[in-house]
Amino acid sequence: MPAPRGPRDRAREPRGICALNLVLKALTLGVYHFWARTRVRRYLWSRSRFAGEPFEYTGRGRELLLGYALALAALVPLLTIGASYLVASGLLALLAQAGWQAALVDVSQPALDRALETIRRNMDRQVKKGALKEAERDAALGRIAPATALDAVRDAALVVEAAVEQPATKFALFAELDRMLPPPAILASNTSSISITEIAGQTQHPGRVIGMHFMNPVPMMALVEVIRGLATTDETVRTVLEIAGSLGKTPVEANDYPGFVANRVLMPMINEAVYCVMEGVATPDAVDTVMKLGMNHPMGPLALADLIGLDVCLAILEVLHRGLGDDKYRPCPLLRKMVVAGRLGRKSGRGFYEYA
Repeated sequence: MPAPRGPRDRAREPRGICALNLVLKALTLGVYHFWARTRVRRYLWSRSRFAGEPFEYTGRGRELLLGYALALAALVPLLTIGASYLVASGLLALLAQAGWQAALVDVSQPALDRALETIRRNMDRQVKKGALKEAERDAALGRIAPATALDAVRDAALVVEAAVEQPATKFALFAELDRMLPPPAILASNTSSISITEIAGQTQHPGRVIGMHFMNPVPMMALVEVIRGLATTDETVRTVLEIAGSLGKTPVEANDYPGFVANRVLMPMINEAVYCVMEGVATPDAVDTVMKLGMNHPMGPLALADLIGLDVCLAILEVLHRGLGDDKYRPCPLLRKMVVAGRLGRKSGRGFYEYA
């Protein structure tokens, strides 16, 4: 995988990358804030392989872009999570209900407000179902404090990152976290496919880097994949296994290969389901019905892809294809086309299905 480019390479950047950097600078000034956020993220997904290299994120513009999908969790003495909308919101609620103080970190105040509202709405639903008492809900919400700076994690003992599934983004973030947090703080990634060893290679202390892959929706799913990188120490693994167990999850240890276990098995099935639609074998509803009734799956692969996010599915398949070198992981052209068109699933209101 190509390494992130340095300042000397900026003069040779293709026009598309220069244009992206200009948009990022506009973001720092607050110009067309909401519009630019949506367009830049869509552009990033559709052009991330431009010239065969990852984009470079620099300065405040990089921090702002990272913030939209950043999730940080810090335990003992401070728990901090940033607003990765689905995973981080669920993880934050889980940890706050478990009794930890929490700081919700994102450089975008509207993103913070939206994440907090999602957490409150989900807890209200639990109260109505009798799964949570009002006093417990209020106490959990009281443990959550929003923040807009990464400085909130400086005293953390554990950081769990859940940024976008793009290597360059995670590499930059871990390099920054490694500078901010001295050992023995543990740096964990919620990545579902990217090499933990490569992420650890961006730091000066690779032994404390580990994968901690929570499933979505976090409060409901019991599994946590715990991924040991090449340099990850036994002490780091033991600590993370204990924390996952204390949260009521079932941690399963796996070694560092692209996709680990969950997505190495799941994503080829989703990809083949997309091929069935593209080739006219069946409609999305028919494909999902076959898998639900014939294979006893609780959700069809295309509905699941919409829930995960088609952009996320595409990014994971690209990691699998690149890392394993097998064409069985080659993303379906229809999947690429839908991502470029902005049909990302539930989060955009339209994917293989339409959502109100």
